[in-house]
Amino acid sequence: MKQHEMPAELSRTEMALEEVFGPSGRFAQTQPSFEFRPGQLEMARAVYDVLRRGGHLCVEAGTGTGKTLAYLVPAILQNELVIISTATKNLQEQILQQDIPRLEQALGRQIRAAMLKGRSNYLCLHRLEHFEDSGRLPGLGDIHHFDAIRQWSQTTPTGDRAELTALPENLTLWGELDARTENCLGQKCPKYDDCFVTRARQRAREADLVIVNHHLFFADLAARHGSYGAFLPDHTRVIFDEAHEIEDTAASYFSLQISNYRFADLLRDVEQAFIPDDGLAEAIRRTCRAVRQSADHFWQFAQRICRTRHGVFDGRGRLSPTAFTDPVDEFDCSPVVGRSLEGDSDGTAHQEASGLTALADALEALADVLQATHGGAVLAADNLPALRRLEERARGLRSELLHIVCGDNPNYVYWWERRGRGLFLQATPIDVAGVLREQLFGQLESVILTSATLASQGSFDFIRSRLGLDRSDELLIDSPFDYSRQARLYLPPDLPDPTAPDFTDAAVAEIIALLAITQGRAFVLCTSLSHMRRLYDGTRAQVNFPCLLQGDAPKSTLIEHFRRTPGAVLFGAASFWQGVDVVGEALSCVIVDRLPFPVPSDPVIEARCCHIEAEGGNAFQTYSLPQAILALKQGLGRLIRSSTDRGILCLLDGRIRKWYGQVILSSLPSQLPIIHDRQTLARWFTEAVSEI
Repeated sequence: MKQHEMPAELSRTEMALEEVFGPSGRFAQTQPSFEFRPGQLEMARAVYDVLRRGGHLCVEAGTGTGKTLAYLVPAILQNELVIISTATKNLQEQILQQDIPRLEQALGRQIRAAMLKGRSNYLCLHRLEHFEDSGRLPGLGDIHHFDAIRQWSQTTPTGDRAELTALPENLTLWGELDARTENCLGQKCPKYDDCFVTRARQRAREADLVIVNHHLFFADLAARHGSYGAFLPDHTRVIFDEAHEIEDTAASYFSLQISNYRFADLLRDVEQAFIPDDGLAEAIRRTCRAVRQSADHFWQFAQRICRTRHGVFDGRGRLSPTAFTDPVDEFDCSPVVGRSLEGDSDGTAHQEASGLTALADALEALADVLQATHGGAVLAADNLPALRRLEERARGLRSELLHIVCGDNPNYVYWWERRGRGLFLQATPIDVAGVLREQLFGQLESVILTSATLASQGSFDFIRSRLGLDRSDELLIDSPFDYSRQARLYLPPDLPDPTAPDFTDAAVAEIIALLAITQGRAFVLCTSLSHMRRLYDGTRAQVNFPCLLQGDAPKSTLIEHFRRTPGAVLFGAASFWQGVDVVGEALSCVIVDRLPFPVPSDPVIEARCCHIEAEGGNAFQTYSLPQAILALKQGLGRLIRSSTDRGILCLLDGRIRKWYGQVILSSLPSQLPIIHDRQTLARWFTEAVSEI
């Protein structure tokens, strides 16, 4: 593996990096808690070099390296815009509100930094005004929320939903007022100059650093090749933090998705549009009724298809090639990628059975009648952009409907998902490597990928192959923490296999014994929501420690409650494996229920594995195993967050003793001792805590 090498003589700017990060540098002088870390300085030099000369870089920086500052300082030293993309909005806000002020203090100068979020995070002033003028009233439960939003809109400098901390996290009313693309009138909007999105983009154009999240970055990348155009300012350099998240995020934004909600939203917006011409208004109402009738028939059929195929309607699954075209035959549950859903030579009879043809025709008729309003002399000029936007939405929805249901692209997997009352039909690219190779790495001068978990078995081959990164510089930086002194990996010797009926009861007993050692203060990280609930129920009934469960409150609320509650135990699934930072004795134990392999029944995972096997590869060794390694390293990263932390990592899965378990263990810190005896573990923990 090629390591990043610095020139023999450091340039003046590179010397400046040492003056910032060195033992007597500016951070040491201005930040009382700063500790010199050679790995941080090494990373900063590598990032600066690649940003300056061009090219791409992969950096795994172990927990405690200080990688955020290690890439921010070199980015600031560039003479042109650098995009910083993070995995979460929380990390965006941390960089802007905490790290940038620290940098300004250390460097003694102001930094022009701006943060951009997705459009749905911003209030749309035009939609707010239209909502009031139309005479529509929010539900009784939302009246106070609407008043709060209206008053806030008159004073907020950003229009960012995050400022409304007193409002519920999943406020339905917000969807009626936000600035998402499908409702945006662009420069033709009467509120364009005052628009919060316009102002945010202007701040971004004037900045040296623009901080976004992966969702926004890839939404922008996809939009640059679509009809909406770019949202981010033009750029040639980007740094991805938590870069192991990129594949799934990119896949979601190069996907197509339709749902019963999208049809309902379109019809609602069309019916609320102001059409003063009685003839045109009646034609639109008549056409909307036809669309609604066809849509109801189509979605009822779709629900029967999904229920029949999987027995349980909640969840997700792959669509078969005859799902919407052969309703009378035995439903085939086998996975299919990219085969046409046309049953007859012309597909007409089968499509009629599902209502597809009728629905597509009704959407086209709706678009046509909306287009006819453009020439209506009685229409106010400022109403035309909204009607044109509705026409575009109707045509776009028809196009996506046909692409998904006719499923004829071999590079996509076609699948469904149930969320609440919504049914979502989706088409997701199986492999995004080609798209990213062309549209990301092939277009930008410098792309830097960094994370605490980017390498598998000491190599970047896995992440590079998944993302289409053919060539890059590479740098592996070990964590500065002393795992031989600070942590132990506990592998219980006699637990049943995770597939055994008595596994959950045995796992609960082991969790209870571990909590007695650490006096609670633990995360129990689970690979599925259902098993998380069973472990939570079994443990809570037998311990006196406060037990918290993912889903009972927003993630940030649960984490804050965990920090403030002595002896708390938090049971979490996917979203708690990473991006959670609890320093100190509040978290002294991380318990993992199973090896975190990707769920093989997930339709996208299943399609990726089928694709690898079809290409002659071994999906387990080249995809599932590296994914499990990265996830387990993320779990370990929750445990030790500072040089004074002490803790236990426990894996309840006996499969770690199989051949692939040794591969996984070899990717964890080499100095992490393994213990199999609980009494020995208890003695070590007591002694380790007493040293603090």
